Amino acid sequence: MSESYKVLSDNRQARFQYEILETYECGIVLVGTEVKSIRAGKVNLRDGFARIRNGEVWLLNVHISPHERTNQSYNHDPRRDRKLLLHKQEIRKLIGKVEQKGLTLVPLKLYLKNGRVKVALGLGRGKKLHDKRADLKQRQDKRDMERALKHR
Repeated sequence: MSESYKVLSDNRQARFQYEILETYECGIVLVGTEVKSIRAGKVNLRDGFARIRNGEVWLLNVHISPHERTNQSYNHDPRRDRKLLLHKQEIRKLIGKVEQKGLTLVPLKLYLKNGRVKVALGLGRGKKLHDKRADLKQRQDKRDMERALKHR
């Protein structure tokens, strides 16, 4: 069975600010109006992060705009906390890494997989300023090399 896969929102800033060590695929608990807004692309992952509370993983500070055509009394709160769905052993592994090593859980992208909304969650370590400069220099060097090879 082939898997359909459509990226709805991408957090490109996360890979610049964090060194991503591992990625996890999570389900997310949503209400109907949130799904409609996500399918319309009205979601912002930039300031989002995940926390572990009482053995559950929660996605915080992700903005999903209210659905335009729905009555406001039935709409959702744009910045509400949303529960992420992971296996217990994955959560236990994450608890150890986040608490001991001081790592952060960052949403990398939101996508549809077989008709369900999924979140790619990255376990990352914050980059220092010199790390960011090194990455920019490396990217620029790669671009220059490709340009030189193309003109030969």
